[in-house]
Amino acid sequence: MPAFAASRLVTGSFDEGVIHETAVQLREQLSGKPTFGLVFVSSDYADKATEVLELVRVYGHVPVLLGCSGTGLAGQSQELEEGSGFSLLLVSMPGGKATAVSFSQDDVEGSTGPDFWHAKTGIKPSEVKAWLAFLNPYVFNTETWLKQWNQAYPRVPIFGGRAGGVPGDPEAWVFCDDRVARGGVALALEGEIAVRAVVSQGCKPIGEPLTVTQAERNVLLTLGSRPAYEVLSDVYKDLSDAEREQARGHLFAGLAVSEYLEEYKRGDFLVRNIIGADPKSGAVAINALPRVGQTLQYQLRDSQAASDELRRLLREQAAAPASAPYAGLLCTCSGRGRGLFRRPNHDVGLINEFFPGLPLAGFSANVQIGPVGERSFEHSYTASLALLGPAVPTKKE
Repeated sequence: MPAFAASRLVTGSFDEGVIHETAVQLREQLSGKPTFGLVFVSSDYADKATEVLELVRVYGHVPVLLGCSGTGLAGQSQELEEGSGFSLLLVSMPGGKATAVSFSQDDVEGSTGPDFWHAKTGIKPSEVKAWLAFLNPYVFNTETWLKQWNQAYPRVPIFGGRAGGVPGDPEAWVFCDDRVARGGVALALEGEIAVRAVVSQGCKPIGEPLTVTQAERNVLLTLGSRPAYEVLSDVYKDLSDAEREQARGHLFAGLAVSEYLEEYKRGDFLVRNIIGADPKSGAVAINALPRVGQTLQYQLRDSQAASDELRRLLREQAAAPASAPYAGLLCTCSGRGRGLFRRPNHDVGLINEFFPGLPLAGFSANVQIGPVGERSFEHSYTASLALLGPAVPTKKE
C-alpha cells in the first residue's frame, strides 16, 4: 500500500545528526514527494529553531513546514509530557495542496472583515477543506483572531492550539517554513483531501438541560426561571458520593451548540469553565457569553468521562463509511496525561487502538482549537484530533 505519511517522536536534546537522519528516513518512507510537514519541539530547542527548520526542509525535501513549541509532545505511540525532544510528521497528499500563511497582531487589529483575510491569505472559503493553526498567545490575541477567522471561513474546521513553553515563562514559538513567526501561522489544506474531527472535551452532562432565561454578559442569572446557583447546588447534591468528591474544582457549564436537537448528549455542548458563583444573588459566572434562549447543562469532568468520550468518538470515526485516514494532528491539554489518567500515553494509546500505526504528531498546551458543530472554538482539558485522509469520491448520477 502507498504510504502518504510518516512520523516520529524523538526524545533528547538538539542534535543536528539526529534531525538530519530522521528527516531522511521519514521522507524515504513516503510513496511520493512530501506536500507539507509539521514539527513540534520542546522549549529548549527554541534557540536552535531555525536550524531545526532548515534541516527538516533540506533533508526531508519539505516545501511547506509549520509547527510550534509545546509544553509536551505527541507522537505515533508516545506522549512526552516533560523533557526534550521533537515530533515530526511528513505528509504526501496526492491531488492535494497545502498553503502556509502567517499573521500578526497588527493584522488582527487592522482587519476590516472577511475580505481582509481572503486578501491576506489569497484563499477563498470554497477552496479550503480545513485549517491547521498554531498561535503564540504572548504576542497575539488568539480569541479575536479565531472569531474573525470563523467569519472569514464559515463551516471550515480549524485545528491546532496555542504554542507553549516553559511553565511560568511567558514565551512560546511558532514556525513557518524556515523562520520563527511573530504571531500565528496556519496551513490551508486544499484539493483532494478529507479532514475529520475528533474533539473530546472530557466531560459528562449532569442534571437536566435547561433554558437560559436571564443572563448578563458572562453571568448566568436564571436557568428555567430558577436561580442558576440553585440549579447548580441541586445538581451537586444529586451526585453520588464518589462524584461529589470528583466534582471539587471539576464542575463546568455546557452550552448547547444547536437548539434543534430533541435530546442532548455528550458532544452536543461547548464546555466552559465556571469562574465564580454567588449563593446570595443566585448568579453563576462562566467563561462564555450565554444567550437567553440557549440551552445549558452543567458538566462533570473526570478521568473516566474523558476516556469514555474519546473512545466513543474514535469508535464512531473508525466505523464511518469513509476511507481510512493516513495521518493525524493531535493537540491535547497539558492538564490531561498522567495528571488526569494516572498512566502515560492515554490519548495516543486510544488513537492507536482504533487506528493502528497511524502516523501522528502533535503537542500539548493550555488551549486547544477544534470544531464543535459548525464553528471552531478554543478549548481547555480537550484532545483535538484532525484525521487526514483521501477525499471521499463523489457519487455520479
